[in-house]
Amino acid sequence: MAVSSSVLLPPGGQRILVVQAHPDDAEHLCGGTISLLAAEGKDIHYLFVTRGDKGSDDPEMTPERLASIREQEQRRAAETLGVQTVTFLEGYFDGEVEPTIALRKEIALVVRQWKPDVVFTLDPWRKNEVHPDHRAVGICTVDALACARGGMYYREQLRDGITPHNARQIYFFPTDRANHWVDISSVMKQKAAALGCHESQTKNKDLYAWIAQRGAIAGAPHKMKCAESFHHYVM
Repeated sequence: MAVSSSVLLPPGGQRILVVQAHPDDAEHLCGGTISLLAAEGKDIHYLFVTRGDKGSDDPEMTPERLASIREQEQRRAAETLGVQTVTFLEGYFDGEVEPTIALRKEIALVVRQWKPDVVFTLDPWRKNEVHPDHRAVGICTVDALACARGGMYYREQLRDGITPHNARQIYFFPTDRANHWVDISSVMKQKAAALGCHESQTKNKDLYAWIAQRGAIAGAPHKMKCAESFHHYVM
């Protein structure tokens, strides 16, 4: 079990890819860590499979309008945290993501294009993970990393300077297999500000109190005021 003063465990890395199912996944679950990585000058790229088009109980809302709103909210949140680039895949809808070869190939292409040193993604093996999109995106990301490094996989992608890439480090979130904790007590306000950008999801919520409560639970075993936890795995 690792508790470190640095954000990433050795060997670390400069280029970070965060693969998510929906807008706000990272802000809710590892926004403090992302803020700290940005402050360290890391190059951070967000990849989203859906635009969260089902995330509303408003009977007057439509999936199409909500998707546009949530994409705009996400871009503001990413800018607030210091994330440099944001990509949304096309053709995937909230609640309908499946672990397919097509999705694996799309994520593998982004890995080969972006060439991250480290990948953050959802833990598909977390006990009682009820959201099918989280499970599907997590497993497709792992599968994509395994394929992206091999030149015989998806050879049609290997043109215009795109080459195989081996991103060997993964940080899974949220997880019930935590082996690394990050103290985010210094960036709680930044995380709250980023979450506040997701107004369609967080309006009228006391975000700072929520962050403090969740972070205190995660950090208590390691005497951290506020923490985020991950399962770090080297492929």
